[in-house]
Amino acid sequence: MYGGGNTFEATKAEDLEQEDAVKLAEFEARIAQGEKIEPDDWMPRLYRMQLIRMIEQHAHSEIIGALPEGTWITRAPGFRRKLALMAKVQDEVGHAQLLYSAAETLGKSREEMLTDLINGKSKYSNVFNYPTYTWADSCIISWLIDAGAIVNQMANSKGSYGPYCRALERICAEEAFHLKYGHDSVVFMATGSPAQRQMVQEALNRWWSQIMTFFGPSDKLSVHTETLMRWKVKMASNDECRQQYLDMYVPKIREIGLTIPDPHLHKNEQTGQWEYTEPDWEEFRKVINGDGPCNAERLGVRRMAEERGAWVRLALKNPTAKYVRPLA
Repeated sequence: MYGGGNTFEATKAEDLEQEDAVKLAEFEARIAQGEKIEPDDWMPRLYRMQLIRMIEQHAHSEIIGALPEGTWITRAPGFRRKLALMAKVQDEVGHAQLLYSAAETLGKSREEMLTDLINGKSKYSNVFNYPTYTWADSCIISWLIDAGAIVNQMANSKGSYGPYCRALERICAEEAFHLKYGHDSVVFMATGSPAQRQMVQEALNRWWSQIMTFFGPSDKLSVHTETLMRWKVKMASNDECRQQYLDMYVPKIREIGLTIPDPHLHKNEQTGQWEYTEPDWEEFRKVINGDGPCNAERLGVRRMAEERGAWVRLALKNPTAKYVRPLA
């Protein structure tokens, strides 16, 4: 079982010195050959713990990420948009279930993971701690945040841990539909009335800095990337994913007449790299650590859901007992 309990911390590098040298060499040879590691296979403790941290955070991000868009289900413009958004939110929660199952194969229970989320011990993507003021905010998330997720997840689906890769393949297939839905919603507004175009431009202005931090801190600030890439848990660095995203989506954003709110954004013709205003990593760190505009609200909703659903979980474990459903 997972040995970290509710006080999970990254293992220090010197722990590797305590691993069986022969097994470690065999393990790394398998990864170098492109083999998948399965739950019953031997793996270094650091590999297991980094996987738990990464998959758990991904699962939390899916379940918390459903909240900013979910608030717009009742206010979506028209029945068609309402149905599409409802299906998307349902998919996101389903993605969380797949990922929690993948993390459980490494020895940490779902109950521990959700407890760590609610208590603020486990992290999730900082972008979901910002408010969605208008319908256009929801549309920008559906298109451009989900696009960033696909860039990350498509790369990592080629990684080394079998259960995570298989979950990502399923998730990416569904995210492709989310992306099309979001793109259609943004294009509809960007090519609509002046008020619609202004609304979606303002939403892009609000979300661009969050989009740029979505891939995580720059490589020079990241403390996990080197280890994750060494064992092919992560197949591209944060900055590589950010550059790939800019290559793909800057032209698409400009094509529909929207202005990216970064006056320094341009492609360096000599290097072929996009140059951009460095995100505010101090704000990023503050939000990740629980001090963002909506951190308390998001975790409050998650806590309420856990409390209200406790009787269902107890009933499933003991169907013959009598339980009183709590008042809403």
